[in-house]
Amino acid sequence: TSAETAVRDLVRGLGMRFTTHDRSLPGTPDLVFAARRKVIFVHGCFWHGHSCRRGKSPSSNLAFWAEKLARNKRRDRAAKSALTRRGIRYLVVWECELKFKAKLETKLRRFLAESTQ
Repeated sequence: TSAETAVRDLVRGLGMRFTTHDRSLPGTPDLVFAARRKVIFVHGCFWHGHSCRRGKSPSSNLAFWAEKLARNKRRDRAAKSALTRRGIRYLVVWECELKFKAKLETKLRRFLAESTQ
């Protein structure tokens, strides 16, 4: 997605190397830093139920969308839990955070610089 591409560009700008979409990891993280035991998920606000303006539920077909978005949230929680049990740290970057590039870059820099222990 364009959000993923923007985050990848920011991370590359920090001089970091990564792989993408490692299916062997729970949740198939968008960016994987294997040596650091860290991953980044880039979530669309609507699809993952973020509490921002973009994460607002549709006004039609309510039952379908409520179940669909709840299922996505359950899947996200399960993936994060499984990663934590494996000793892998994760960061979620929301689509709406891309509006504030400097702030997001600081967030990424801090996450990637943190010690894994």
